[in-house]
Amino acid sequence: MEKIWIMDVGIDYLTQEQTHLKLQDFLANRTYEPKIIFTPNTEIVMMCQKDEKLRSMINQGDMVLPDGIGLIIGAKLKKHYLPERITGFDTSVYLLNLAKKKNLKVFFLGGKPGVAEEAMEKCNQKYDNIIVGSHHGFFKGAHIALPLDPEEQVVLNQINHLKPDILFVGMGSPYQENWIIANKNQLNTKCIIGNGGTIDVLSGQVKRAPRIFQKLGLEWFYRLVMDPKRIKRQVLLPLFLWKIVFGPKDIVKKTKID
Repeated sequence: MEKIWIMDVGIDYLTQEQTHLKLQDFLANRTYEPKIIFTPNTEIVMMCQKDEKLRSMINQGDMVLPDGIGLIIGAKLKKHYLPERITGFDTSVYLLNLAKKKNLKVFFLGGKPGVAEEAMEKCNQKYDNIIVGSHHGFFKGAHIALPLDPEEQVVLNQINHLKPDILFVGMGSPYQENWIIANKNQLNTKCIIGNGGTIDVLSGQVKRAPRIFQKLGLEWFYRLVMDPKRIKRQVLLPLFLWKIVFGPKDIVKKTKID
């Protein structure tokens, strides 16, 4: 398999179809450690430049997908070509459909109190009751530098009792990465995906950009129009492209791994 390294963050060189096949393989058997999926966007890659721990955690993922049109453009500017943008939301929806087809179990972790429960209720109506449990992300635990807190142990016990095949962890970066890496060896599940605001969208609390914005890679612009306060985050996109264009040749590179 090939990886495209963008500012030392390794992105898997996969098409959507190849991603789906790999996800099917992840879920075929329950292994000692769950398979981890991360979907960094441009903003997260820029965060990794100041946060070496976050970069290290993302690079530990069994699958790292490019959720951001800026990553596609950045790679292309250095003559490396990622096949396509693969979003965390679309990957999560594929996992829900696969779970429905294969009769697998899913657990939602993240969001404000009540959000994961609402997402669970709505998804169970659509996906034939595959969501077996949910819990909000506002508890003391490794995601906020309080590992082994009793509140976290309650959450771990709840998940492990239900034995979900797939675990959605939607806490945003770097919180979800902190929590997943800290607890992966204690979780009785096949596959974990850190998927940011996906649970919020599934609950109906947040609206996803219209399809035309998605196809044009302009979801970031839609979110900025809907919430102008995001401007402080969105300025990272031009800064990212500036660093790619004027940075060293190996700021983007390709490697092959077994």
